[in-house]
Amino acid sequence: MATINPYINFNGNAEEAFNFYKSVFGGEFTSVIRFKDLESAEFPIPENEADNIMRIVLPIGGNTLIANDVPEAMGPVSENENRSKIAVSTKSQAEADKIFEGLSVGGSIEMPMSESPWGTHFAMFRDKYGIEWTVEFDPNKNQPA
Repeated sequence: MATINPYINFNGNAEEAFNFYKSVFGGEFTSVIRFKDLESAEFPIPENEADNIMRIVLPIGGNTLIANDVPEAMGPVSENENRSKIAVSTKSQAEADKIFEGLSVGGSIEMPMSESPWGTHFAMFRDKYGIEWTVEFDPNKNQPA
């Protein structure tokens, strides 16, 4: 069965915010990926955004808090409107595909279901009601022991 976790967008201060959350909740980051870590000829990164967060993950209890800094080219995140997504984590790629295909009907797809730069099966979209979602299957977390 899928799990749901918050996914928050920031305007360049995701790392600062997550260090604060870590000081409150405890724990350790399980992932910190900066835009410069993914830079390539196909994905050039402006120098002023190289150290910004592409993805940061902080487990809290049985849930996970996930965030990123929104690239300036996409415009600033309105802090008085939606600045977060609901992140769905699945146990299989088939489940991820099924949830994505169902929730995205009539919505707008920001990132179609495909392999993410961090090695998961991932999609990002807004549903027909304006709610923002990510759907993700991590094959490294769902392998039999």
